[in-house]
Amino acid sequence: MSEEILQKEYQPLVPADDYLAAGVHIGTQQKTKDMKRFIFKVRADGLYVLNIQATDERIRAAAKLLSRYEPSKILVVSTRQYGFLPVQTFAKVIGAKAVVGRFIPGTLTNPEFERYDESDILVVTDPMGDTQAVNEAVGIGIPIIGMCHTNNSIQKIDLVIPTNNKGRKALAFIYWLLAREVLKERGITEFNYKVEDFEAEA
Repeated sequence: MSEEILQKEYQPLVPADDYLAAGVHIGTQQKTKDMKRFIFKVRADGLYVLNIQATDERIRAAAKLLSRYEPSKILVVSTRQYGFLPVQTFAKVIGAKAVVGRFIPGTLTNPEFERYDESDILVVTDPMGDTQAVNEAVGIGIPIIGMCHTNNSIQKIDLVIPTNNKGRKALAFIYWLLAREVLKERGITEFNYKVEDFEAEA
């Protein structure tokens, strides 16, 4: 499957089998019109399969984009529990800020709020679960990078990374790879983290 899911001449950041082993490509049984272009095929059991080449390409683009920002001005969020550790580890590795669990209204929009945050770019683990953060980012006009599943609406997302954003291993893998690529874009080649360092407990 790894050969048929990539174009012949395409060289992914990591072997295609690594994406597949982490379940990055496994979608849901629902797809939105928005995500149709990122879907490779539908399986016999009705699950949609994401195109990992598109995922790979979008990770490169996201890393380039994030590398242009002051690390402390990058905010990464997850209301999804399996995203807590990946997000926190990602933020620590690249020097960003993380908010996990409930995103308190006013975090990005209310200067009088004690946890008010003046970030310049937002990364969300799931646009559906992270709606509050997405809406606030739209309101103040900062770009949004979103990990998007087959059933996500992406109208408010500036850069979509098509991925399984529900799986424990998939989230760990995507945030690990994105962290590695952000540092690489900054000219830092030393990267001593393993995927397991980003992986939440089952």
